[in-house]
Amino acid sequence: MNARRKKKSLLSVIAASMALWVAVLSIGAPSALAVGFNDRPSTDNELGLQVKSAILIEADSGQVLYEVLADEPLPIASMTKLMTEYIVLKEIQTGRLNWDEVVTITKEAADTDPAESQVFLAEGDKHTVRELYIAMAVGSANDATKALAIQVAGNLEAFIDKMNETADELGLESAIFTSVTGLEDTTVMSAYDVAMLGRTILRDYPEFLEFSGIQEYKFRERDKKPMVNFNYMLGANVNNEFLRKLAYEGVDGMKTGFINAAGYNFAGTVKRGDLRFISVVMDTSSKNQRFYETATLYNYGFNNFEKKTVVSPKTVVETLETVEVKKGVNKTVPVVTDRDITIMVKKGANPQMEMTSSSLTPKEELVAPIAAGTKVGTVTYTYADEATGNDLQYTVNLVTTEEVEKASWLKLLFRAIGEFFTKLFDSIMNLF
Repeated sequence: MNARRKKKSLLSVIAASMALWVAVLSIGAPSALAVGFNDRPSTDNELGLQVKSAILIEADSGQVLYEVLADEPLPIASMTKLMTEYIVLKEIQTGRLNWDEVVTITKEAADTDPAESQVFLAEGDKHTVRELYIAMAVGSANDATKALAIQVAGNLEAFIDKMNETADELGLESAIFTSVTGLEDTTVMSAYDVAMLGRTILRDYPEFLEFSGIQEYKFRERDKKPMVNFNYMLGANVNNEFLRKLAYEGVDGMKTGFINAAGYNFAGTVKRGDLRFISVVMDTSSKNQRFYETATLYNYGFNNFEKKTVVSPKTVVETLETVEVKKGVNKTVPVVTDRDITIMVKKGANPQMEMTSSSLTPKEELVAPIAAGTKVGTVTYTYADEATGNDLQYTVNLVTTEEVEKASWLKLLFRAIGEFFTKLFDSIMNLF
């Protein structure tokens, strides 16, 4: 581990320890009645969630709708596998790996404690990337996860380095990976960063849901029973008599996790209509409790929020209706916003969006001919979010609405002569 990562790890562990210490001191307070795993005190919150940390975001925009200690780095257990899943999907997209590629299981991958989640791979076994990925996504199989990591990077240490490098690339500032499976409590991340990682996966690789939504999967023909998805909250489980009480309509991912230091964690996602949420709950008391707390978050989101378009696409911005163009048939060209701004607001609210800044391409750089739809600047709007009390900023491009053809040399000559005499007249008038 390099010095930078060691420093980052130490700071995160200290922060997590301090948070736990503060929570312990509050045991005598009424808010401490809510508990997580091993009777650890939960964090006080308005929804009464029995969690150390939690977050609910809207998937398209990443807008935070509710959060509880969401920036605190905490052990994430098998939610770690979300990063492994992301990297494998990226390797497949780039062609360095493919679903039908056969992986020969190494001794390092097969060396998995019997108490861990696994599909009992043996050294020398051969399975496709797809089979191992399903075992990781559905059964949280540590041996399958290690086999994929070794296939990608050659060994586990190299893959862990890749996980940390990828976290840096994605801007996951709290993430520290010390294992590919999450078995070590030194692998930590904040609820916010877990949610952002989940959002990135869904944005870049929506096929992920084809795996995370599988209810059960028989890894080998000789296996007596199929593995059952640890995400008991899957909407499809409404047809499962044993899991029906935990099923939530629209849930189709993402990843559970548990170790003693982390408690029962769950990063989930749900979609109803055109609205998709991503949630994270950390350090709940039991397997089922993590799903009850997640359902509370989803109910809060669906019952209280709606999408509302506050800036329509192709909006004419006041004071920025046109931009100047050089050497064009016309001296100016109309511009509009290139897309809409749609945000989550409390139901029935009438949100006000204020334009707070703008930037235009200098006239010297806008030389005809210019095609319709050319970006010529940006405009930034700010929204005071009632849900979190934060100011949210959204930036859209300004684009031309029509083509600007280059003027003929004769037209440019007469224009130059006209501008010369105009400036001369203005200079004379300024003498009086």
